[in-house]
Amino acid sequence: MEGGSKRLVVVSNRLPVALSNEGGRWVIKPGGGGLVTALAPVLKNRGGLWIGWSGAKGEVDIVDPLAEFSREAGYSLHPVYLTEEEVAGYYHGFSNEVIWPLFHDFQSRCNFNPTYWRSYLDANLKFAEVVVRFSRDSDYIWVHDYHLMHLAFMLRNMGVPRSCGFFLHIPFPPPDIFLKLPWRAKIVRSLLEYDLVGFQTGRDRSNFISCLRALLPEASISGRGNEVRVTLLGRTSRLGAFPISIDFNAFANMASSGEVAQKTKDFRDALRQRKILLGVDRLDYTKGIPQRIEAIRQMLFKFPDLRERFSFVQLAVPSREEIPEYNALKIEIERLVGEVNGQFAQPGWVPIQYLYRSLPREDLVAYYRAADIALVTPLRDGMNLVAKEYCASNVSETGVLILSEFAGAAGQLQKNGAKLVNPHDVEGVAKVIHKAFHTDIADHRRNMHRLRDSIRKADIFWWVDSFLQNAFSRHLNDFPPLEGVNFHS
Repeated sequence: MEGGSKRLVVVSNRLPVALSNEGGRWVIKPGGGGLVTALAPVLKNRGGLWIGWSGAKGEVDIVDPLAEFSREAGYSLHPVYLTEEEVAGYYHGFSNEVIWPLFHDFQSRCNFNPTYWRSYLDANLKFAEVVVRFSRDSDYIWVHDYHLMHLAFMLRNMGVPRSCGFFLHIPFPPPDIFLKLPWRAKIVRSLLEYDLVGFQTGRDRSNFISCLRALLPEASISGRGNEVRVTLLGRTSRLGAFPISIDFNAFANMASSGEVAQKTKDFRDALRQRKILLGVDRLDYTKGIPQRIEAIRQMLFKFPDLRERFSFVQLAVPSREEIPEYNALKIEIERLVGEVNGQFAQPGWVPIQYLYRSLPREDLVAYYRAADIALVTPLRDGMNLVAKEYCASNVSETGVLILSEFAGAAGQLQKNGAKLVNPHDVEGVAKVIHKAFHTDIADHRRNMHRLRDSIRKADIFWWVDSFLQNAFSRHLNDFPPLEGVNFHS
């Protein structure tokens, strides 16, 4: 590749791989999660780079496995090495004990430890150093999420000119919550070092602007739509809202495959052709799983006509198992499942089927296709791609999406047929589920068709194109597929 060609460089906390040591040999496999799902298709065979932490503590020799993975993936991966102390302070500490709970409206769970802040800055500098090492002046640096809000600031302090865009995958809180952060003004200033700061929703961007006005009243704010500009000390940044999406066709095509169709039939047969209610979540206190189980309990109390007519399948994907708080949540969920099943189970029927594990993609899509009702009810979420994955996989167009009004996806999907609920109102959620049972199937078809159509039009490629156009005046087509390129160079 010529030295002057323009490349897309993605920077995130984690590389899009899972790293494991098997018999003293490092093995690298494709990773999971929303960000990997979103970006892998648009980096593949376009000569791009992905920079991130490998997941290992300390420096490990993974050059050869990464080179092999890069050749297969179609883009180059470059690791950032973090020590055990840096992982504790930057990742477990500042990122997940400060920013994650604060930005999700759980400020009571925050631990504002000053050492976490210093670790966060040190780690952001390490990421910036790897970006400088492997990127060129002509590259476009697309930085992802709350772990790396200071990366552009570090690059500018190092005197390295780069076009930098930033996308925040989680919500941005309103001033009454954000202003509790001891380093609030420094975070806002660091974000303004990016050429474009992208948020999931217009509400998140409005919250950021409100915080900006409170903390930096000297900043000049102008424009509307995705042309909001902020000028401070002679530098101008832009603020935009870009709701992230999914590869609609990939889910729809998999759901239509013979293998998934058979798995769907097997699941339905195993549950004796009862109506299937489905919850799919990473185990996290923001997802509202205990409240959802309480809503099922309320439904069984208030609407005995539904007993033995449904099975609620809750898939909880293990997450952050080393953190005591998450283990406590797991125990609470298991207790609630046991209570509800103990109260209402009958011979041949258990109301809640609880799965605590990851599923292969084909099994997950089969559950999506089989489910008559999806319960996507987080207490707070930046977007929630499960809602969109469910709709894309619902090829029969007979499903119902019950969606939290506090999920970022609500703004897009409410007007297209999603049933919005307040996840804290467990009686209200129970009533909406009951109503869905008794709504004419023709209404379900109309709503699901509209939902699927809206997601098909605003898919992951639309999202990437929208961000690139606003950040760098570039489109996805400006990074065409390449042939005969060594992607680990």
